[in-house]
Amino acid sequence: MNDNTAEYGTQTKVWNKVFISVFIANMLMFLGQQMMNTLVSKYAGSLGAAPAMIGFISSSFAYTALIFKVFAAPAIDTFNKKYVLTCALLVMAAAFLGYSLSTNTSMLLASRLLQGAGQAFTATCCLALATDSLPPAKMVQGIAYFSLAQAICQSIGPTLGLTLSRTIGYHATFLVGAMIMLAAAFAAIQIKTKFQRVKKYKISLKGLIAAEALIPAVLAFFLAMANYNINSFLVIFAEEQGAGEHIGYFFTVYAITMLFSRPFVGKIADKHGFVKVLLPAMGCFALAFLLISYSARIEMFLLAGFISAFGYGACQPTVQALCMKCVPKEKRGAGSTTNYIGQDLGNLVGPTMAGAVAGRLGYGPMWRFMMIPIFMAMLIVVIFRKQISNTIQ
Repeated sequence: MNDNTAEYGTQTKVWNKVFISVFIANMLMFLGQQMMNTLVSKYAGSLGAAPAMIGFISSSFAYTALIFKVFAAPAIDTFNKKYVLTCALLVMAAAFLGYSLSTNTSMLLASRLLQGAGQAFTATCCLALATDSLPPAKMVQGIAYFSLAQAICQSIGPTLGLTLSRTIGYHATFLVGAMIMLAAAFAAIQIKTKFQRVKKYKISLKGLIAAEALIPAVLAFFLAMANYNINSFLVIFAEEQGAGEHIGYFFTVYAITMLFSRPFVGKIADKHGFVKVLLPAMGCFALAFLLISYSARIEMFLLAGFISAFGYGACQPTVQALCMKCVPKEKRGAGSTTNYIGQDLGNLVGPTMAGAVAGRLGYGPMWRFMMIPIFMAMLIVVIFRKQISNTIQ
């Protein structure tokens, strides 16, 4: 079956028709996610959950995301990606509807697990679609632009979610998130791609994990292990410090800064290599966590958001591009899945560990403790510097 028009691998421009279509679907998906991710932990707290339970609920989607990636990788490499993406987005919409109907932590947890089942396919499939549409010589730059969808949504999603929750309540806000995810599914089905099935659907370790992409996947693990705590605990910590009313602007500053930093960083990586981007970016990321840990006023939080945009905001698309450049085209589903397995494991371990630390030592020391995974990622880049540098540019 071939109902598509765009030919992969023949594009010379980053902003081609396929790329733009995937960008729009991805942006709507991230808008819904950013609204929900910030609110889930806050809503769990309002239901009486302790810090450790808040961290567990916030990160629990990673369990099902990891399990369903066993099915996601071969599905993405076998079937038409736009249909895989559309179905996954409908599952996400159902999960957000579940948030709206939740009246206790058990229902909230069940909906969070359902979100993970859909998310096993969504981000992975979007990255594979975007990579297929990009010219190889502009891969990092293209993925940096592609990741701007997340940046744009981070500039409005958390603030929009928090504002709506104060205005219309949690349940109605979760329902709005479900409607946005339905809009993302509609956008996904409109993507025009060339598809020809070349193999049978088969679940195997080789189809799930791309050995070539293990190093960037480990980097994704450590970076996500630290980063997801911003979604899980930043709002709670800011309210504890007396800056909760305006903390939504942290995400706005972070996202606006990424609008300028990510294309710039992408060009540097394409021209000079991954290592020259990753080490300075990881240093900025660690510095942002240090600043957050000592923040008592909104100005300090905003400065941390600005620096973090040159930290994780630069690391994420660079690691994703490294992961995709390590694998041949026919294994991009497995390569993308390998990257997101690392990220999901980090999302799972990070908030759970951070919540335990916060319960014992408080939130301030927790932010400093979670700098350790960032330093571990830096160490891996140094150890495998030559191998990373030799990745085809």
